[in-house]
Amino acid sequence: VQLQASGGGSVHPGGSLRLSCAVSGDTVRTYTVAWFRQAPGQEREFVAVIRRADSRIKYEDSVKGRFTFSRDNAENTVYLQMNSLKPEDTAVYFCAASQRSPVWSSLGSTLMYDYWGQGTQVTVSS
Repeated sequence: VQLQASGGGSVHPGGSLRLSCAVSGDTVRTYTVAWFRQAPGQEREFVAVIRRADSRIKYEDSVKGRFTFSRDNAENTVYLQMNSLKPEDTAVYFCAASQRSPVWSSLGSTLMYDYWGQGTQVTVSS
């Protein structure tokens, strides 16, 4: 399976962006798919995920209420709608996929994911 992330850009604080992760080579709904981000000099951190087994969605605490994860099975694509963006959201955003259905507490671990997209830059500054 291959993942292609897109939709990044530069916005002012309070702005919005929608990231897309197009999945090819297999059916997106058969994968646990997640978004991670990595700021310069920082470790890659979990943002949001949809779990394969039950389609439950989990968010990292700092993005709850601002980011919305969705999946379009017809388009074989997942999306991350990001609203009320803050400078601390600045990072390269990656989508990742796994055929596993990890337990809830493990969904945020990069070790759970076998397939990664190339990343898309999000910059939030005034």
